[in-house]
Amino acid sequence: MALVFWGAQRLAGRAARLVLLPGRTSRMLCTVTQEKSTGPNLEEEPNHQQNEQKSDSDSASKLLIEEKTKLEEQLKEMTDKYKRALADAENLRQRTQKLVEEAKLYGIQSFCKDLLEVADVLEKATESVPKEELKDENPHLKNLYEGLAMTELQIQKVFGKHGLVKLNPLGAKFDPYEHEALFHVPMEGKEPGTIALVSKVGYKLHGRTLRPALVGVVKEP
Repeated sequence: MALVFWGAQRLAGRAARLVLLPGRTSRMLCTVTQEKSTGPNLEEEPNHQQNEQKSDSDSASKLLIEEKTKLEEQLKEMTDKYKRALADAENLRQRTQKLVEEAKLYGIQSFCKDLLEVADVLEKATESVPKEELKDENPHLKNLYEGLAMTELQIQKVFGKHGLVKLNPLGAKFDPYEHEALFHVPMEGKEPGTIALVSKVGYKLHGRTLRPALVGVVKEP
């Protein structure tokens, strides 16, 4: 009984001390409450990590978009340069081909000019022979004339084979690209600007005037 009574008194003393020390109890309760309130926030931490991951993802996407735009611009620039290079190469090829073709066509131009003098001599020789003298009584003159005429005909065939064409523009309209006017003469019944006289025939090589015809042009009376 004495032990029981002693234990009851001890418990009663402890309870009295707790009642007499309300400040300490309040501080203990506040400490517990503060620990609960300031403890690790398990709900906010995942949200913070998600925000950081989202920010990193946005930055990476932005960098990828910028890199893509830069590469597209470089590709466009290289494509334009490639197309221009192809166009320049094609133009160069066409010009070179044209020069080669012109060299083939007009490479004999200087040679033809020299032969034109021979053709002029033959033409003058056949024109100087009086037609009334071409009789059987003059066989030598007749044979000479026929030989000159055949030579002239043959050289004109050779000229035509190589694209050299004779121009005898008598009665045609004057063309400054094909004719050279030596003089102007009034002539009734003829339209002004037409060719009344051909002093020297001209020649064209593959459509290009090699030598203009020397002519006299009709003028207004």
